[in-house]
Amino acid sequence: MSFTRQSNLPDEISGGDFLTLGRVLRMIKVWYGEIWIRRIACEHPEETTMSLTPSTMLSLGTAAPDFSLKGTGGNTVSLSDFAGARGLVVAFICNHCPYVKHLRSSFADFAREYQAQGVSVVAISSNDAENYPDDSPAKMAEEVDEQGYTFPYLYDETQDVAKAYKAACTPDFYLFDSGCKLVYRGQYDGTRPGEGIPTGEDLRKACDAALAGESIPEDQQIPSMGCNIKWKPGAAPDYFA
Repeated sequence: MSFTRQSNLPDEISGGDFLTLGRVLRMIKVWYGEIWIRRIACEHPEETTMSLTPSTMLSLGTAAPDFSLKGTGGNTVSLSDFAGARGLVVAFICNHCPYVKHLRSSFADFAREYQAQGVSVVAISSNDAENYPDDSPAKMAEEVDEQGYTFPYLYDETQDVAKAYKAACTPDFYLFDSGCKLVYRGQYDGTRPGEGIPTGEDLRKACDAALAGESIPEDQQIPSMGCNIKWKPGAAPDYFA
């Protein structure tokens, strides 16, 4: 008896080219993510334009792009407001994405814990609120109250800040050191909606390393994954395809 093995993995993995273990693991994450996005789309049919999107993985060492955005309380928050912090976590999130809903409570706990250690946290929503009213500033304010966020939640109405950070998905996480240089970008942890309880393992390890003055190996930085940022009609950046 004989049989033929058929692989459903992407060609980059099943082909004969040599790949590093880290790259293979990242490819597998994206492949499994395609399965999970189909499941989530079935469980949340109201989200008909969901597109599984990984982080663009902005180059390490990049200086934090400047921003000045309105928060849910009506106040303006700028990058300069975080000067002197031991680190800065910038998270691109939104209200309605199942991938954000999966970890938002855990992320609120993470923020409180690391803010106490001198790490600043800021969240930004860049979604088109006109076409996605659940992500409007008013709804963002409700989200802050419901989730107990202790960090500013800002609205990027022009979507220029998302483009400056090359943010692609929700959630998308960036960690900058005390000098505002990028030392980590990628996933919160390896869990996904309906699969595991979020702990923030990856982002926690990155923050712990940064606080200790240690680097985070690039091959240990796995792209985040989630719904694509909802760009305004005709405003999607070149890196979004």
